[in-house]
Amino acid sequence: MYDIVGKRRWYFLFSALITVPGLIFIIIGGLKPSVDFTGGTVWQVQYANDPSAAEVDAALAELGYPDATVRRLANGYLEIRSDQKIGLLPPQTPIPTPSPAPSGAEASGSASASGSAVPSGSAEASPSVTPAPSASAGASGSAAASGSAEASPSPTPVQVVAGTDFDKLEKDLVARFGADDLLSANTVGALIGSELIRSSIILIGVGELFILLYLWVRFGFRFGTAAIVALLHDVIVVVGIFAILGFFFNLEFDALFVTALLTVVGFSVHDTIVVFDRIRENRIRHAGEPFGAIVNHSILQTLGRSINTSVTVVVTLAALFLLGPATIKTFTLALLIGVISGTYSSIFNASQLLVAWYEWDANRKAAQGARAKAAAR
Repeated sequence: MYDIVGKRRWYFLFSALITVPGLIFIIIGGLKPSVDFTGGTVWQVQYANDPSAAEVDAALAELGYPDATVRRLANGYLEIRSDQKIGLLPPQTPIPTPSPAPSGAEASGSASASGSAVPSGSAEASPSVTPAPSASAGASGSAAASGSAEASPSPTPVQVVAGTDFDKLEKDLVARFGADDLLSANTVGALIGSELIRSSIILIGVGELFILLYLWVRFGFRFGTAAIVALLHDVIVVVGIFAILGFFFNLEFDALFVTALLTVVGFSVHDTIVVFDRIRENRIRHAGEPFGAIVNHSILQTLGRSINTSVTVVVTLAALFLLGPATIKTFTLALLIGVISGTYSSIFNASQLLVAWYEWDANRKAAQGARAKAAAR
């Protein structure tokens, strides 16, 4: 039988090798938050004249956006980012403005707006009088368009709303660099960005707290604590790799990254619970055996299931990452890293921590007993 538990120090060393560099890059500021967290405007565009990033940057400075930064992406598009919130809503549709209905006094006026005489001797307006045209009446310079006893509203004029700041900026850049192909555009206010950061921290913290409480109730204090340590390992691995990629390749994380982290937390604990449940069963079946041997039996019994489950998820996520749209690549990459790390930590971290904890406690109690016997002599 393969001894997995006996090599736990190597697993701890490997975990240190993949978490410590990530922690270092997190501390030195390798994480690059997207506009979802910082606020501002970012869009990806390609122009017909294929200008360089420096040319577009200079043009933006002339147009009143000196803070904007431009860089060329791997797909040939230019990414333009500004700390300012530039309106990205499309121009509003014409808003109908109803005109007031003509009153009875106005309806019995003495002169038609089109210049034709209308009899006015009668106090009651003639029912045969047709409504005055509105569009042509405006063209002929009329001042009113009434003359019928029946209150017939004139066609509703429209109030045209001006375009947004983004529309104007886009037109100015198109005039300089030719027709554009807009891939994506996003704008977020600074207040929304700060609120998203606060909500994300609360979500992750509350999620881990409830998982810890559940595991404490279900398996006991040691099991729950070991599972949370393994869970934190997975979160640090994912965030640390993004910090390294952000430092060297300017990879940004967006709001979907938080969703991916919460999914990784659930997946990691799911695998850990399977192993822990088997350990609890084997402690009854193999009563009297060392705890390390019981854990080793449990890991070997669940190893195939854990790996098979993870492989199916990894294959799906890899296909999404390679062939899926660019808008979810950050999400799928975080999930891909987290699923692999979660499978590893459930088998080689959480269970090994339990064994190390039980053996340390057993050695401590043995040492205390030896000291008590020595003192009794």
